Amino acid sequence: MDKIFLEGMAFFARHGVFPAERETGQRFLIDVALYLDLSLAGRADDLELTINYLDVYHKVEAVVCGRSFQLLEALAEAVATAILESFPVRQVGVRVRKPGAPLPGYFETVGVEILRGKSCPAK
Repeated sequence: MDKIFLEGMAFFARHGVFPAERETGQRFLIDVALYLDLSLAGRADDLELTINYLDVYHKVEAVVCGRSFQLLEALAEAVATAILESFPVRQVGVRVRKPGAPLPGYFETVGVEILRGKSCPAK
């Protein structure tokens, strides 16, 4: 299966368990991987036969910046659901990183990574 990916999308949003995180907000980094067959687009060199990266970016931005989640897991699920509902993909991988998580000590980032797919219709 082929893959389109957008990595390191950065958004300022208000997610977190603690009220202060939701009040002041912070930076979140989002990576998505869209799994689908890209052979037709590759042969035809036609944007209409693939997924426009700009559309994916705007969909992710709308979810990340549109409402507040307590858990990174819930944010990742919402991004995955929006992509699966909006684009002709078989699976989507979503990685959410929170470099400014309120933890003691030094760390680069914390996060979650999920992989979701469309259900096969019953026969």
